[in-house]
Amino acid sequence: MTHRFNGISSMATRQILADLAAVYEQRAGVQFAVRSMGGVEAARLLRAGEPADIVVLAGNVMEQLESEGHIASGTRMGFARSSIAMAVRSGMQRPDVSDEEAVKQAILQADKICYSTGPSGDHLMRLLERWGMSQSAAQRALQAPPGVPVGTMLARGEADLGFQQLSELLHVPGIEIVGSLPPEIQAVTIFTAGVSTMSSHPEEAHALVAYLTSPEADAVKRQYGMEPA
Repeated sequence: MTHRFNGISSMATRQILADLAAVYEQRAGVQFAVRSMGGVEAARLLRAGEPADIVVLAGNVMEQLESEGHIASGTRMGFARSSIAMAVRSGMQRPDVSDEEAVKQAILQADKICYSTGPSGDHLMRLLERWGMSQSAAQRALQAPPGVPVGTMLARGEADLGFQQLSELLHVPGIEIVGSLPPEIQAVTIFTAGVSTMSSHPEEAHALVAYLTSPEADAVKRQYGMEPA
């Protein structure tokens, strides 16, 4: 009997997992479907008992879920490292992102900025607070709804600058990626994969996690703007 594996992941890793799932299906003769959504929503569903075999989310969230009994103990493995980038609508002037002050000035000069509900959005809010810009930027900042790419809102002209995981900005039509945030204000998110305690095939799910975190999967991760964890 062919097993059907179900995964839950954040939006940042959806393209990587789609490609790896296709390869694994051919190799192992199993069906592997992944539901990707905002990380907050994913964690909420898992805490509510949503059936899944594997989970791929930000490392700190996975650690919490394991401590709460939703991820099988000892199954978490590093999946990918993801950096934050800035993008603009195609044809717009590309601001300088060479250092912290340049990024700060770009935000000050933008009419509207857009950020996500995920780790990149949380990091941007911390930067604005550090720069004393929380109140002044609040009226100019748009948070993309869960599951809606920041790049889509940029392409529609709803914002001038967008900040999100590089993997989520790549291949979005109608935008140009200016570059990753400079090292002094960069925040790398480490995504991890693990086996859900709701899995009905935990041993096979563990083998799937081992494949997703193996060197064989590295090239696909780099293709979508991430590095192996």
